[in-house]
Amino acid sequence: MLPKKILLSVAGILAGALLLSACSSGDDGGSPAGGAPTSGSASASATPVAVTFEPANGTGVNPATPIVVKAANGKLLDVTVTNTAKGKTVAGKLADDGSSWTSTEVLGYGSTYKIVAHAQGADGKPIEQDNQISTMAPKKQANANLIPAPSAVASSGVGVGQPIVFSFGKIAVKNKAAVEKALTVESTPKQEGSWYWIDDSNVHYRPKEYWKAGTTLKVTAKIYGVDFGGGVFGAEDRTETYKVHDSWIAKADGNTEQMQIFHNGAMVKSMPISMGKDATPTHLGAHVISDKQANYTMDSCTYGVCPPDPKAYRSNEKFSERISNDGEFVHENPNSVGQQGSSNVSHGCINLNGANAQWFFQNMGLGDVVEVTNSGGPQLPVWDLYGDWSKSWADWQAGSALK
Repeated sequence: MLPKKILLSVAGILAGALLLSACSSGDDGGSPAGGAPTSGSASASATPVAVTFEPANGTGVNPATPIVVKAANGKLLDVTVTNTAKGKTVAGKLADDGSSWTSTEVLGYGSTYKIVAHAQGADGKPIEQDNQISTMAPKKQANANLIPAPSAVASSGVGVGQPIVFSFGKIAVKNKAAVEKALTVESTPKQEGSWYWIDDSNVHYRPKEYWKAGTTLKVTAKIYGVDFGGGVFGAEDRTETYKVHDSWIAKADGNTEQMQIFHNGAMVKSMPISMGKDATPTHLGAHVISDKQANYTMDSCTYGVCPPDPKAYRSNEKFSERISNDGEFVHENPNSVGQQGSSNVSHGCINLNGANAQWFFQNMGLGDVVEVTNSGGPQLPVWDLYGDWSKSWADWQAGSALK
C-alpha cells in the first residue's frame, strides 16, 4: 500500500489532467468530440442570390423614377432594360461591387420596359431574373417656355431689371408648389431672389434688387415627370444661361419733363421728354424694356382701344422700345418736339426728338430699366408684362407658392 502522501500527489495529477481536457474541448470551433461543426457557415455559403427590382412590377410608373436592381447574397453580373416597342436599351450603371444597378437616363411616357438581370450567388450559381413595368401616359404635357428667349439675347445679354419668366402656355398649373420646386435660378455672384405667380400659367423670378452688372444666371426647369395637376405632367427638363450686361437705367421725371440716363451708376445723358397727357398718363414705377424696333406701327387696337373710340390711334414710329404691354414705348415723335421738356401730350409713351431717340435706341435694350416718377398716372400693374418691380420685396415673396 502506497503512503498517503504519494496517493494525494497522484490524485492531484489526475485532477489536473481532467481539468485540462475539459478546458480544451471547445477550442475546435464548438464541435463535439468526433462530430461535425455546428456553425451556419456552410448553410450561409449555400444561400442563393436574391434579386429585387424598384419599382416592382406595375403600371402607371412615373418615368422620371430611376429603375434600381439590387442583389443580396451575391452580385449582379449585368442588367438590361429594353423599351419593348422601340427595342432601345436604357443606359445604366452597375455598382463596383455588383450590389446594384441604376438607370442613368429617364424613361419615356406611355412605354413598357422589360428588365433582365443576371446575377451570381455566394454559392457560385448564376441566375436570370426578369421584370416588366409600364410608365404613365399623361393627358397633356407642359413645356417650360422661357421669356426672354435665350437665343434672342445670347449676344446682347439682358439688363439689370430683367425678370426670368417661365410660361406654360395655355396650361393652368394646379400644383404650383410642385412645379415651383422644380425651377431654379442660380446667380453668380449670388443674389437673393424669389418666384411670383402672375397667374396660373406664368411664373416670374426677380432678385430683391436689380441684378448686378455682369451677373451670370443659370436657369433650370427639372419638370419632366412633375405633376402639374389635372392630368398634366412636365414634358422635358431645360437648362439655359443668361448674361446680365452693364447697368443702364433711365429716370423719367414728369415734374422736370427730363429723362436722365445712368450707365453703371453714372449719369451720361439728359434729354427733354413728353409723357402721357392727363387722359392717358404714363404709368408710375420701374418699367423694363421688352422689345425694340427701329420702325414700328403703333396701334391702340392691340390693347383693345379701337375706333371710333377717341383714344384710338395708329401711327408709324421710329426707334421704338416697349416698356409695358398696354402701349407704352420710348420712341421718337417729331410731332411733340415743341412740347418735349415742357408738357405731357402723348397717349402714354415717352416722346423724344430724333437725335435723342436714336441715341436711346443705340444704348438701351432688353432688360434695361425706365423708372417713371411724377407722371400723374397709376402704378404699373405687376401683370403688365414686366411690372415685377411694382411689388415690395415682402409682397413679391408672398407671391411664391412655397410661402
